[in-house]
Amino acid sequence: MKQQTLSMRLARVAAQVPAGACLADIGSDHAYLPVALLLRGSITAAVAGEVALTPYQAALRTVRDNGLEQQVSVRLADGLAAIEPQDRISAISLCGMGGETIRDLLDSGQARLSGQERLILQPNGGEQPLRQWLMDNGYRILWEEVLRENRFDYEIIVAERSGPVSYSARELYFGPLQMQLRSPAFLAKWQRLLHLKQRTLERFSRAQAVPEEKVQDMARQVRWISELLA
Repeated sequence: MKQQTLSMRLARVAAQVPAGACLADIGSDHAYLPVALLLRGSITAAVAGEVALTPYQAALRTVRDNGLEQQVSVRLADGLAAIEPQDRISAISLCGMGGETIRDLLDSGQARLSGQERLILQPNGGEQPLRQWLMDNGYRILWEEVLRENRFDYEIIVAERSGPVSYSARELYFGPLQMQLRSPAFLAKWQRLLHLKQRTLERFSRAQAVPEEKVQDMARQVRWISELLA
């Protein structure tokens, strides 16, 4: 396996894994991320966790084909249940699933968290509820990034536990650091979403049975995005 086999999305996730880390890659699929990092010498050991049998077997093959059986432990487990105290995990990556799913895995797996780990999260949508969980559980967002690959917008959120932290409703919606950085990819994402949400609001206005609360929520989102882009 060569370094360039990582997608742009996973390459950007890899860039946020601390040097020398013991990584737990949850929902590892083919274990491409931990294997690439080990082949570069960027991390010292890894756990690749998978809940489904087919990707678990694919991860085993990737690890075996690269001769990394001593450094990567591939485990069939649900979420953070793949992590054991003796692993001394210092970074956890959860990529390629919905933000609500990542939130739920973190929440149900809190007993497996020491509080010292860096969380490197790449949600496919649902960023707002994920940021809400991070705030509610004392995690400060250290880095955020938007990237576009294969016509999809992806977000990467990096956080570490810091004690109490407070974000506004808009910061939870857009990302506190994203709002400051205002990268071209971030602005382009919200420009696209603005058009989609404006069309949805127009459909709501023509429909008969849309709850007023839903209409108001969509109108608020359109207003916030318009103000962000103004």
